Order: sequence, then C-alpha cells, then structure tokens
Amino acid sequence: MYAALLAHIARYVTLTPAEAELVADHFTCQPVPRKAHLLEAGQPGSASYFVLQGCLRLYFITEKGTEQTTQFALENWWLADYSSLLSGQPSRCYIQAVEPTVVAVLDYPRQEALLARVPALERYFRLLLQRVAAANQMRWVHFYGESLEERYRFFSASFPGFVQRVPQYLLASYLGCTPEFLSKVRAKTTLGDAGPGTAAKG
Repeated sequence: MYAALLAHIARYVTLTPAEAELVADHFTCQPVPRKAHLLEAGQPGSASYFVLQGCLRLYFITEKGTEQTTQFALENWWLADYSSLLSGQPSRCYIQAVEPTVVAVLDYPRQEALLARVPALERYFRLLLQRVAAANQMRWVHFYGESLEERYRFFSASFPGFVQRVPQYLLASYLGCTPEFLSKVRAKTTLGDAGPGTAAKG
C-alpha cells in the first residue's frame, strides 16, 4: 500500500527494513472523493498528506470571496498547512481533492513519534522542505517578474501533468488571472507553439 511512499523516501535517505515497517505502521491510508476536503478553514491543521493517487489543492478565500489556489499536489507530492500544523492555530486554508484521490496520512503526534524512532526521516523532511522553499522562491520570481503568458509557459513546461489534469478555472486561480484571460493565453500559446500554418490543418 505504501510502496510509492517508501520509494520516495528512498530517493533521499536509506531505511532499514525495520525502519520501513515503522514508517508504514505510522501512516493511515484515506480515499478522498472529488471535491471533498481534508481540511477546512477554522479547523486546526492536524496532518500531512502524501498523495498516492490523484490530485490535491490548497486554497484560501480572499476578502472579495474568491478562491485563491496557492499549491497543488499530484502523486508523490506532500501537502499540508504547515503554519497551522506547527502552531496548532485554526487554519485559514482549505485542502481539497481536485479528482478522486488516495492519500497516506501522517498526523502530527505520529510524525513526532516516528521522527524520534527513525532519525533518518529528519534528513528526509529537511531536504523536502528545502526543495519546497526553493520552488516557492522561484514561483514568486516568475509571478512578479514575468507576464502571465511567460508564467503559463514556464508552468506548463515544468509541470505538464497539472495542465492536462487540473481544470482551467483552478489553474487560473493559481496563476492569478480569470479563466477567460487564461483561455486567451492558452490559445495564443498553442498557436505560437504550433508554428505558421499548423492551425489551419485541424
């Protein structure tokens, strides 16, 4: 059940068979129907989620009442509201399944117990969080330093799986524009990538 999780951990650190068994024992497997929530605003974040199958998103509601998506997670990605998880304060965010999803759930008390028993996981999570921090820095560089078309090109080239699987209105929320504007950008980008004359063949 947790083969994908253990394989992901093995990319960063080496576990003994006994440690791998401990990891599996501390997680629970949870199916999440499409559009169902693992976390809602006002609840304290209580767990981290490793996506075994499907797609999650993290979003919040702006003062204007619109949904602002800040993160997605496909297979082999982690997602959590770390601010709420660490502080114990109510979350301002929601974690929702974009499609039927299965997650490996690690609640915070079990995480702390597991880290105490398997020190190698401290390095695993540190490396993961460093990669997340670096990715977030680059995201803001692209967000503030490039046009929407450039941001879309970068995103679609870096994460083609998202573009194919995430509904356009959610992708627009993530990129900071309306679905209608994104539709125009995607059409323009597609025509530009196809090259002269290609569009007429369809």
